[in-house]
Amino acid sequence: METRRAESFSDGVFAVAITVLVFNLLPIADKPIGSYQDLARFWPQYSAYVVSFLTIGIMWLNHHTLVAQLAKVDRITLVINTFLLMGVVAVPFPTALIAESLSAHPNVTPQVATVTYGLLLIGISIAYSGMWMYVAANQARLGNRRIRTPVEATIRFSAGLLGYVAGTLSALFGASDAALVIYAAVAVYYLFDHLPDPAEGDVGQPAAGQPGAGQPGAVADADAAAGHDAGPPAG
Repeated sequence: METRRAESFSDGVFAVAITVLVFNLLPIADKPIGSYQDLARFWPQYSAYVVSFLTIGIMWLNHHTLVAQLAKVDRITLVINTFLLMGVVAVPFPTALIAESLSAHPNVTPQVATVTYGLLLIGISIAYSGMWMYVAANQARLGNRRIRTPVEATIRFSAGLLGYVAGTLSALFGASDAALVIYAAVAVYYLFDHLPDPAEGDVGQPAAGQPGAGQPGAVADADAAAGHDAGPPAG
């Protein structure tokens, strides 16, 4: 199955999730606001909106890079992607909890809000790692090209899961502020690309179904195109 429909559907879900975040700000307009100070007192809602908007945006960037590795998708890939999107579209819920927990008269305790947020981020991270590991393990069948360092990329890409676990445990033991800092730090970590660039030169034989796959000269042609020597230097 081609990737176009799966990617279009995923982009739509990301767009919905990131748009729903603004709904947490709309009730502010119903409050009595007579000065800029009145408007400024809703800083928890603004902060939660900004952090979650950037978090979902970074998730979309990594999802785009991940899907770009694929020439086609199978049913297992789609199932993992569905669970991933189920987590992404739920981000506005713990965002609202975080905003409420930081308000002057909270209806939600900071511990409950930050633990809930952390558990969701852990679930999303597991889905991301699972999808990447499945793609790396089946790159010859699904991938655009051979992935140069699947093991190293998996370690780098999955490392944020440890941060989310650490943040959630911190929140569970009462350090909610530290948990929020950890969540933000992990978001910054994922701002940098930890997956192979799908536009980079092939390391060897193209993936199955790609031009040149299975041809005796494919490896040499790919090496030559990437500027590598086909053999040891003469002399």
